[in-house]
Amino acid sequence: MMNEGFPPEFLWGGAIAASQADGAWQEGGKGIDTQDLRYFDSSWSREERDHNRNVNMTTERFEEALQAEETEHYPFRWGIDFYHHYREDLRLFEEMGMKIFRTSINWARIYPNGDDPVPNEEGIQFYVDLFDECHKRGMKVFATILHYNIPANLVTKYGGWKNRKLVEFYVRYVLFRSYAKTLFERIGDRVDFWLPFNEINCSRFNPYNGCCLIKDQEEDYESAIFQCTHHQFLANALAIREGHRILPGSKFGGMIARFTTYPATCRPDDVMQMVLDENYKNYFYTDVMARGRYPSYTERMFRESGIHIKKQEGDDEILAENTVDFLSFSYYMSTVASTDPNHEKTSGNLVTGNKNPYLKTSDWGWQIDPVGLRISLNDMYDRYQLPLFIAENGLGAKDVIENGEIHDNYRIDYMRAHIEQMKEAIRDGVDLLGYTMWGIIDIVSCGTIEMSKRYGVVYVDRDEKGKGTNRRYKKDSYYWYKKCIESNGEDLE
Repeated sequence: MMNEGFPPEFLWGGAIAASQADGAWQEGGKGIDTQDLRYFDSSWSREERDHNRNVNMTTERFEEALQAEETEHYPFRWGIDFYHHYREDLRLFEEMGMKIFRTSINWARIYPNGDDPVPNEEGIQFYVDLFDECHKRGMKVFATILHYNIPANLVTKYGGWKNRKLVEFYVRYVLFRSYAKTLFERIGDRVDFWLPFNEINCSRFNPYNGCCLIKDQEEDYESAIFQCTHHQFLANALAIREGHRILPGSKFGGMIARFTTYPATCRPDDVMQMVLDENYKNYFYTDVMARGRYPSYTERMFRESGIHIKKQEGDDEILAENTVDFLSFSYYMSTVASTDPNHEKTSGNLVTGNKNPYLKTSDWGWQIDPVGLRISLNDMYDRYQLPLFIAENGLGAKDVIENGEIHDNYRIDYMRAHIEQMKEAIRDGVDLLGYTMWGIIDIVSCGTIEMSKRYGVVYVDRDEKGKGTNRRYKKDSYYWYKKCIESNGEDLE
């Protein structure tokens, strides 16, 4: 019998990341992390903001940031002060009817240096209290173990994810307790869905975010990127193994930043480029996490790109024996595959892509394509036959507050169009578990480090310098999403 709508148990929710929301960068025993080191100047022009994104992290900038004590130019140090306001924010989410809340855990709050012999008890207690509050308010917890940021010490001392020791600190450390094992043992009974890594393909498109590499320190940058990715694949698989052992019946997912890809024309060369782009940008990562092995097409990709990675005996077995229970992804845009180097470009999540003339764009140039979400859901479910979860989807826009009100019909239109396509995908037969809108409350943008690029259905009164009352306001989209949840996706007007 065909599904006609969202199942009764569908998980409507919202998502944030600790580094973009929490603030309190020196409170509760937290150590400095890699996102705390990203510099931003509110006087930068649009071009300067794009140029100075984290992809251009240098050794000089990194070391300067380590010594800096100020917060104005480091927005991830203040965020929206979720650390102190989470009860208020969860109350707003409960009032809206949210079924699930996705957030990340900050490694530097649990192990300030990443290689500490014992965890920071105050950090553990914060997450105990946070997740207890979620359940108290009727929300399941979707916890991301690593959402980009790692303790800065793991970069200065070990070089980030290119060093295999990070796998040990993350999940295998035998002398003491590793990060992930500590989470499973101390707060595991409070988490309903686990995600070891956010957007694991980010390492290729945005290496400082994804794997904490600093380009000027690498002789073979491309090989270093994929060595980091291999270590993250191992950590992902080992987290699943240990999680299933410590928490029987627990659910572990894999996640990528999903780019639905179209050929620019029906020229065979463009269609072939689409196949390659889908494989290299999307499926390589989900193939490893869901099928448990490096796909055959990566052999040619590595050979022709001069990429060399080091594996150890037993690595392939670890990947094969510990695959994911479900797959999740962020979806903001689609892109176009073309062999024409002069094809018009546009901005996007993590990457600059080829422009599609049939699509509108957001204030930041991201192509808005709801049908592309249905295409991705169908393609991924057909390929893997695993339950899917939309871990991120939303619209970054310049919201204006007038007399305490924010009329964001553009966001409502965006959400409505994507939710309609989710419903169509379910009718197509896709097993879709849930949807956590990004970011459910305004937070600092990860890509551009701006506060003015707002995603939430809740407005936070902070500007690009972190100034403001920090007061929360419900946007028009808040009331619309509340109605959507109450009707289980039926009332989208």
